[in-house]
Amino acid sequence: MAENSTPDILYTIVDEAPELASASLLPIIRSFAAAAGVSVGTKDISLAGRILATFPEALSDEQRQSDDLAELGQLVKTPEANVIKLPNISASVPQLTAAIKELQAQGFALPDYPADPATDAEKEIRARYDTIKGSAVNPVLREGNSDRRSAKAVKNFAQNNPHSMGAWSADSKTKVSSMPGNDFYANEVSATISAAQVGTAKIEFVGKDGAVTVLKDSWPLEEGTVADATFMSAKALSSFLKDAIEDTKADGTMFSLHMKATMMKVSDPIIFGHAVKAWLGPVWDKHGAAIEAAGGSANSGLGAVLATIDGMDNAAEIKAEIAALDRPSMYMVDSDKGITNLHVPSDVIIDASMPAVIRAGGKGWDETGAKGDTNCVIPDRCYSTVYDETINFFKANGALDVTTAGSVANVGLMAQKAEEYGSHPTTFEAPADGTIRIVLANGETLHSHEVEAGDIWRSCTVKKAPIENWIELAMDRQRLTGSEAIFWLDENRAHDAELIKYVKPALEAAGKSDLFQILAPREATAQSLKTITAGKDSIAITGNVLRDYLTDLFPILELGTSAKMLSIVKLMNGGGLFETGAGGSAPKHVQQLVEENHLRWDSMGEFCALGESLNFLADSKGNAKAGVLGAAAEAATQGILDHNRSPSRKVGEPDNRASHYWFARYWAEALAAQGDDAELAAHFAPIAAELAAKEEAILAELAAVQGQAADLGGYYHTDPAKTAAIMRPSATLNAIIG
Repeated sequence: MAENSTPDILYTIVDEAPELASASLLPIIRSFAAAAGVSVGTKDISLAGRILATFPEALSDEQRQSDDLAELGQLVKTPEANVIKLPNISASVPQLTAAIKELQAQGFALPDYPADPATDAEKEIRARYDTIKGSAVNPVLREGNSDRRSAKAVKNFAQNNPHSMGAWSADSKTKVSSMPGNDFYANEVSATISAAQVGTAKIEFVGKDGAVTVLKDSWPLEEGTVADATFMSAKALSSFLKDAIEDTKADGTMFSLHMKATMMKVSDPIIFGHAVKAWLGPVWDKHGAAIEAAGGSANSGLGAVLATIDGMDNAAEIKAEIAALDRPSMYMVDSDKGITNLHVPSDVIIDASMPAVIRAGGKGWDETGAKGDTNCVIPDRCYSTVYDETINFFKANGALDVTTAGSVANVGLMAQKAEEYGSHPTTFEAPADGTIRIVLANGETLHSHEVEAGDIWRSCTVKKAPIENWIELAMDRQRLTGSEAIFWLDENRAHDAELIKYVKPALEAAGKSDLFQILAPREATAQSLKTITAGKDSIAITGNVLRDYLTDLFPILELGTSAKMLSIVKLMNGGGLFETGAGGSAPKHVQQLVEENHLRWDSMGEFCALGESLNFLADSKGNAKAGVLGAAAEAATQGILDHNRSPSRKVGEPDNRASHYWFARYWAEALAAQGDDAELAAHFAPIAAELAAKEEAILAELAAVQGQAADLGGYYHTDPAKTAAIMRPSATLNAIIG
């Protein structure tokens, strides 16, 4: 349970590896901050915490949990907000159901997740659980636009200590395949809401018989809001996936699907399910209805389908038919365990999986563990061109030279549920042939699409104030850096054309049109890669989804990871939200900890965010001691990099816990050496001396626990005492820190 007070800094309780690391790092942060009178509290936005907060009536008084996400959602709208946000699980259905089962086993009397709700009670339970799925956290907290860039120390280290990069060749068969038409890109329409159109809108489905079903009611639209609507044809999608499988087979490459089934929690799981069905082909045509009747859902992945088949009377027959399918090789998540690209929707997340393929020279790993070229299947074309152009660029020019490459920073439009990440409540699978339309408060139909049963229809919006703030932030970053600056907007895409109507006048009014380019994503990708290859920097000014993709793609190429980026959300009402990087690899890190008691999670993102948060506190509250702490934290971060104190991937070598010892030591030494605050220098001088004198004992205690299994008492809802014992195994360090 998180604290209910509002301290100077709020540190989020999250999931998986980042949360395990917090059990080691947060006590250090609190101890050091307390010396400067800075309080550090927590708020629980973990998947388990959000589940428990959603069903208080099912729990005892001792088990009930406050709705910390809602509380943070209110705080970030105030100037007082100072939040360090670690990456949390954006749950797919399999993750959500697994977390529910774990909590039930721990004694929490939660209801099951109704896959096919029949009664009103089940529908109400399903609706409450659905609020937890996907990107439920980020749209609530991101009351500002995004400023993401490499910290100078991190960039310097990457150039001086280049990470491995796979070699690219011009004859590589790796490619991106997308639908030729009838996708979200092709069918998009967009409009900016006028004064006459404001008010509460509705989304309706009109059947062929004229019957009207309200899909979304009481949907407020403000003046100046850009409102889109589009759909993806299910028939066109199925046909494309079938052709992509055959194309992969003909090329002799491996098949890989790259989606965002965690964030895009309605559309992408459906698309994922179509891919599973296409892969099974005639087997699904023959047995799909029976598999679904037995509880198997293609939307939950091939793993769930195979598990359902195992319990069917004719399991042997179906498995034999699957084995007899003529299919290409499959991109594997874990070839040793037989986990394919299609097994679990949340296992392959496009913003992490595509950069991994590109960094590896276009290579993936097949069922045998062998490396090979892959057909990267990204059905919708809105942003697939970014990856396609990146692959084409490296085929022509070779891999990026990390030692000389410049950087691509990002200014991202994401405030107030901007664009697709806020579209989940307005995404629907067409129940039958008919029309889906948006009807405004004045009775006008804003957008309308003829759809067929199974088509995926969605609407998304972005409000005027976030757009204007985004443009101002872009101009500010360009002014401060002098870098090339590109608005990644496609004038041929309906949504982007509406944004351009805001961008061009704003740049002209500021007299800065000549300092910015407006390019479609493909052209912007080519230009940015050309720029950083020449050793110069570029600012990518993008919408929300593209922000997410690019702030993994370029950092993974430049730095080897996206977890070491400065990620600052300048909240629109004056507060600060400091994000710590991506968590896509976190599940593998937890697996290694449980098996070997070695956590390779790198807390560099947390170190960077901490320094920024302390500096923000100093500036916003006039807290000089916080500024001294912040400057020293930045020095400690530089020390981690300069002395190569980041975690090793291999058991038996220094891991996350050792890196925290070194961070504490460098932080204390910087505080003891500084001359701006004598009181802090006097306080930390003996701490720095003791940390140095007992280095050998501390590192020996941290190393001694490695190589054996670790019991966390849970995966989604770990036991706090067990976790603390595992993550703080050095009695010597604990005695110094407290």
